[in-house]
Amino acid sequence: MRKVSMATRAELVAAISCRYSSGGRAEKARMLDEFVALTGYHRKHAMRLLRGEREPAKGGPRPWRRVYGDDVRAALVVVWEASDRICGKRLHPLLPTLIEAMERHGHGDMKGETRRQLLTMSPATIDRILKEIKASATGPRRRKGSTAVRRSVPVRTFSDWDDPAPGFVEADLVSHSGPNAKGAFSQTLVLTDIATGWTECTPLLVREQTVLITALTELRKLLPFPLLGFDTDNDSVFMNESVHEYCLRDNIELTRCRPYRKNDQAFVEQKNGAIVRKIVGYRRFEGLRATRELAKLYSSMRLFVNFFQPSFKLKEKHRDGAKVIKRYHRPATPYQRLLEDARTPQDTCLRLKETYLTLDPVRLLRDIRLAQERLVEIADKPDSLPSTDGEALPLEDFLSGLRIAWRGGEVKPTARTKQAAKRERRRPDPLLAVTAELQEWFEAEPWRTSREFLERLQVKYPGLYPDGLIRTLQRRMKIWRSTQAHALVFGPFADTVSQTEIVEVVR
Repeated sequence: MRKVSMATRAELVAAISCRYSSGGRAEKARMLDEFVALTGYHRKHAMRLLRGEREPAKGGPRPWRRVYGDDVRAALVVVWEASDRICGKRLHPLLPTLIEAMERHGHGDMKGETRRQLLTMSPATIDRILKEIKASATGPRRRKGSTAVRRSVPVRTFSDWDDPAPGFVEADLVSHSGPNAKGAFSQTLVLTDIATGWTECTPLLVREQTVLITALTELRKLLPFPLLGFDTDNDSVFMNESVHEYCLRDNIELTRCRPYRKNDQAFVEQKNGAIVRKIVGYRRFEGLRATRELAKLYSSMRLFVNFFQPSFKLKEKHRDGAKVIKRYHRPATPYQRLLEDARTPQDTCLRLKETYLTLDPVRLLRDIRLAQERLVEIADKPDSLPSTDGEALPLEDFLSGLRIAWRGGEVKPTARTKQAAKRERRRPDPLLAVTAELQEWFEAEPWRTSREFLERLQVKYPGLYPDGLIRTLQRRMKIWRSTQAHALVFGPFADTVSQTEIVEVVR
């Protein structure tokens, strides 16, 4: 039988409690039978309610039901600390063994009643009693961001693009952190049009949603077409209320790719490597100075890439067994594809043609090379003053240099492989002065941890070596331990392997 709600039960108690108090024995029994059948209460509990001894429970703490006193709670905290703060489900079966071991070694002598109540406590009660203590001991938990916006944004895969009009773009962020992702560094926002391949880039000083919206607003002024669709990944810098409301307000269709499926954003991912990484490289850029130079580089790069860099566009593909056969359109620049697209307005075509007639590809390439040189100088010498040597070469000299540039291999100042960038140190070694001393400590006591050596340094040299150097010291000791392990394993043959080879293996 379906039971009535708690509100109805409370109304029944108020309605029949007076009649129950004034009724006879037989009448009380009949009323009690009906009340129990309707509410589902236990008979004894129903009798107490109808006699008016206690109001129905309304939730929250119930002091009259507190079973365990302060002495039992204090003993539970001691036992919990002795168990290294494990959860109630694990602590409950451990209590008899742990209490006996503690008493055996003289770490406490619980009274008989306290011990009995502690052993009869359930896992749920243990967690409930320790809830506030855990919160104050460990601090507030980091809460996961709301996924409401992410759930409201539809998913769009690579196969869902069906010849969209110019204006539907894929967006992504490219980080310029170098080999170390710690701290603040510049980011590049990349927009790639699906229909034409038109690409716009702009640097962000920090990775923040309001900065992103401001940069997107400025990029929309540079696009030769209105922004109709904005397809992003699931990064929180895109999936938030600010970006969602911005797209709703300006009638921009916001979509996202599937998590961990980069092929859903194949268009912009290709530009991340072919444009940003190829031209900017993998160095670390941070601060206003580097961000301004990135903006200068992108101001020349956007014109050179969109007007003078043809690219392939997939026409069709089909699978023949294990082989995928792809066919491409004839290579064309984004500018040419915009002119050939029948959906491009005539005034846009005229404006693009006027811009094209004013562009000098050699001058643009020279400006790109100059901006790259300044970026390299900023990345390799972040504390140096701006150099005055990086003046623009006359176009005649730059053009004559292009005729023989192929002899020297790669000419881009930022050209450097990602692996090479990781192997080179960007900043001064903070442990250079004490490296020999640290190595002596390690050889004398190789079982010591990096934290112990760092604390020893802090005691010997107060204020010079902060806690933030723990990762640097760990990497240093990783190399020493590798060398020591190699010597232990190979014995007399250890000398045949050079220290450089070991460092390369560790890295």
